[in-house]
Amino acid sequence: MASSHNSQFQEPRAARLSWWASPLGAALIAAESQLLGEALDDVFGWELLQIGAWGAGRELLSGARTRHQSILAAPGLSSSADIRARPTQLPIVSDSIDAVLLPHILEFATDPYAIVREADRVLVGEGRLLVLGFRPWSLWGVRARWSRSGFPPGMRRVLSERRVREWLVLLGYEVVSAQHYLFRGPWSGGLAAGEGTGRMLRRGLTYPLPANAYLLKARKRIYTLTPIRPRFRERPAVLGGLIKPSPH
Repeated sequence: MASSHNSQFQEPRAARLSWWASPLGAALIAAESQLLGEALDDVFGWELLQIGAWGAGRELLSGARTRHQSILAAPGLSSSADIRARPTQLPIVSDSIDAVLLPHILEFATDPYAIVREADRVLVGEGRLLVLGFRPWSLWGVRARWSRSGFPPGMRRVLSERRVREWLVLLGYEVVSAQHYLFRGPWSGGLAAGEGTGRMLRRGLTYPLPANAYLLKARKRIYTLTPIRPRFRERPAVLGGLIKPSPH
């Protein structure tokens, strides 16, 4: 019984690894790596944490400017992961990470909001949170909903940009930028010979439809309470049972 359960558990992972190696999957990873390289250009600090494996290696972190970068993933999904743990129970000290990247992990999770809460817990004040997601009403979103095994394989749901924004605002974040990308259908192949990844990041004449994915970049705000000093009112002096008149 346990062997059957483990086999079913490994099947989506194997399918996802195979999809990442396909021409379309490899092209998407390359495009998102370029996109994140630009988004992380002003993100500094000591540690950047990627929660969830996305791609065969560390492609998404190639443009990071923090001192260190780490990947946390479930066991068996990524050989390049530095930490193997559940994304809803991070073995990381609170307020210790300068930037967190969530690359489509929310769409594969049973409890995506719990992952956002954990990311918020470990992120320092004024830290950056970056979220990659597919748009529900795009061609990729439609194929994901109609595919029995999900698309990409193993996807459980497609979360709208609006829903993720609501979660971030609820936790006190400021969304500093939103970028739409992925101008290529889910039935196409990879990049043509000599074609750059920019083709997937910007709309062209050959693909006039709306973008299929989004990148949200948010900042964790720290609201400090300003103490209000009590206003002391001068007590009127009492002389012989009579109140001393005020000079005003």
